[in-house]
Amino acid sequence: MKVRVNGVDIAYDDRGIGQPVIFLHAFPLNRGMWRDQIVALLNDRRYRLVALDWRGFGESEISNEVSTMEMFADDVAGLMDALGMEQAIICGLSMGGYAAFAFLRKYPHRVRGLILADTRPGADNDEGKANRERIARLAESRGSGAIADALMPALTADATRQNHPALEAAIRRMIDAATSRGIAAAARGMALRADATDLLASITCPTLVLVGEHDALTPPAVAQSYAAAIPGAQLRVIAGAGHLTNLEQPEAFLAATRDFLQASFEF
Repeated sequence: MKVRVNGVDIAYDDRGIGQPVIFLHAFPLNRGMWRDQIVALLNDRRYRLVALDWRGFGESEISNEVSTMEMFADDVAGLMDALGMEQAIICGLSMGGYAAFAFLRKYPHRVRGLILADTRPGADNDEGKANRERIARLAESRGSGAIADALMPALTADATRQNHPALEAAIRRMIDAATSRGIAAAARGMALRADATDLLASITCPTLVLVGEHDALTPPAVAQSYAAAIPGAQLRVIAGAGHLTNLEQPEAFLAATRDFLQASFEF
C-alpha cells in the first residue's frame, strides 16, 4: 500500500487490529526486514502492526537530496495521521532508532512505548560524518550494489555470514532495492542528526533496548550506557547476533519484544 505523505508516496504495510506498533527499518534496507516479526505478532491478535519504507528505499519515492531524521519523523507522524493513529509503540533498528529519537523529540505525546535496537542516541563525530559522505558518494557513483559490498561485512556477525548464506542474500536484495538517491540522502541525513542524549532522562514511556552480542557498529557497551540513562528501561543482549538482530536471531528478538509488549501494556 502507498499513501501520499509530506509530498511523497510512502509505501507501507498495515496488518492486524489492536495496539499500534510501528517498525522503522535500518539503513540501507527496507520494511521487508520486519516480515518475520509482523507475521508472528499477528498471531497474538493484540496489535496493529505497521512498517514503512523510508524515502528512496523499498517502494517509497524520493524528491529530496538530504533525508534528515526529522524528515523521517514527520513522515511517521503523517502516516499515523493517514491511518488514524494518535499514539503508537515505536520500534526502530539502527537508522530506524535515529528516526525514533527524532520522533520522540518532535512528537513525544504520540509515543506510547519505545523499542530501540542496535542504535545509539549520540551524533556522529567528524570521522563518522566523513564516512557518511563517502557512502553517499559511493552510492551516487556506483549504485546500491557497491553499497552492499561495502556494508555487508559490518551488518552481521561472522557466524551469520558463514552459516546463513540465504539470509546474506536476502539482506543484499533489500539493499539492491534501494535507490542510489535514497541511500545518499539518508547517509547525509544521518550525518546531520542531532545528539539525543539529552532526551534519555526525560523518557517516561516503557522502553526496551536491544543489541546484538557481536554488534560492531553499535556495541553492547553503548546500549548498556544509554539504557541505564532511561528511567526503567529494560536491556536485552541478543546472543549470536551482530547489527541486524531481528534478522540474525529472529526468535530471540521476537521473544524479547513479545515479553516487553505483554508486560508493559494492558489490553
